[in-house]
Amino acid sequence: MGRPWNAAVAFAVFAAAAATGLPQAAKAQGSVFTAADVDESQFVMVSAPIGKGENSQLNIYEQRTSARPCFAVSGSSPAVVDPLLATFDFTGICNRYIDGNGYSLRIGGDDLGTRYRLSVVKTGADIELLAVPTRDPSRPTMVVARSGGPGNGFLKLNLEPGWKLMRRQYGKRTLGHLYVYRDSMPGLPDAL
Repeated sequence: MGRPWNAAVAFAVFAAAAATGLPQAAKAQGSVFTAADVDESQFVMVSAPIGKGENSQLNIYEQRTSARPCFAVSGSSPAVVDPLLATFDFTGICNRYIDGNGYSLRIGGDDLGTRYRLSVVKTGADIELLAVPTRDPSRPTMVVARSGGPGNGFLKLNLEPGWKLMRRQYGKRTLGHLYVYRDSMPGLPDAL
């Protein structure tokens, strides 16, 4: 008896998704979570070396309280970041977001975390944070942030115009996950 009911439910879900014209996963991601503003002065985006330092990944550090500094930034083009939080128990003082579990890409109402990955790429003249499509190579790769010059070690990444940090929100509850956010796709007019 359970089998016909499961088939009926599966058909109903498929029909509802088809009627909306949106894939069910995209519809769910865009509607379940929203994005809430953050005080961006409390965050720093970093190109953090991995392995022997030839490659880097995105880290985002957040200063939650004034108990002690979580990071120090010095210089410019590129600015060097000293991740002070690595030298003490930062519980309750700092947050560290080091991979896709802690941050993802969002454009407008669409959470693109499963369709884009954020990758740090050294170009020789700069270090860029790119949003790279994971499923559909015909989708555009977007430059999200730049260091402002070449270098090694922990370097600050500066968001390109139109991009900002926001926090994932479920209903009225803000969550720990961060969005690298933009109102609309680059090249399209920003939402009002």
